[in-house]
Amino acid sequence: MRRLPVLTALAAAGALALSGCTNASEATSGATAAAQPSFDASGIARDDAIAAMLPADFDGTLTVGDNLQYAPAEFFGGADGQTPSGYDVDLAHALGRVLGAEVEVNHAEFASIIPAIGTQYDVGIASFSVAPERIAQANMISYVQVGSTFSVRTGNPEGLDPADLCGTTMGVQTGTVQDEGADGLSAACEEQGAEPIEVLRYSSQADVTTNLVGGKIDVMYADSPVGQYAAVQTGGQVEQLGDVQDAAPQGIVVAKDNTELTAAVQAAMQKLMDDGTWQDILDGWGVTGALSTAELNPGA
Repeated sequence: MRRLPVLTALAAAGALALSGCTNASEATSGATAAAQPSFDASGIARDDAIAAMLPADFDGTLTVGDNLQYAPAEFFGGADGQTPSGYDVDLAHALGRVLGAEVEVNHAEFASIIPAIGTQYDVGIASFSVAPERIAQANMISYVQVGSTFSVRTGNPEGLDPADLCGTTMGVQTGTVQDEGADGLSAACEEQGAEPIEVLRYSSQADVTTNLVGGKIDVMYADSPVGQYAAVQTGGQVEQLGDVQDAAPQGIVVAKDNTELTAAVQAAMQKLMDDGTWQDILDGWGVTGALSTAELNPGA
């Protein structure tokens, strides 16, 4: 999850804020990688009433700030490994169709996007977790809920219980929320007098997935979209164990003072929710968490 408290520390390294991210083009050796999903937005019609809500000075192109390093939400993919891809990218193009606008997706350092909303970018769609500090800087329109999940080999051959993973070997990507959380889970096991969890850390999520499929680890702990997309990447050799934990909303970012653009994007997002397009996009990526209400600044 792209949470706010660690942005300052990670931005200096050009990294993501605590996410289980990887470029989907990374090889998944030991697994049979499936073809990258794609969504064709060309069939989505312009909604004249919603398009009329756009500011009078809107130039016809929805400029999107994104950080293309967080598969499956946003990453460099395609046959050339350089094409903006992912469900957030698909969403941007779907919003553009509803608004009757061209869409330009721009890669940027994650921490630089929100400060540039309203000047360099019209909107930010980059898996931004909704947080009071962010709502103080910009408007946020909720669209998806993301949490953490455990994943195992399909069929759960070890017969693991998500409520009791003591004694297992758990794989995590270094620097993620789950990297920290795995130590807490292991400590809880020891406090209960049970065998601790052996935590194996990998620099890339692709390595975690590969070692799960290969049997070196019993369970993978990752962000829910990342874990769910692993099932797609491996051709169904991986499945989710239990429910999504600690789910929280993410939001599309729009400039605080641009009330007209905010209203138009919110209405377009709600339309995509109501007609099932947003669910279809996530389904294609094997990801759950679609919200049914495009709420403005939830929890503000």
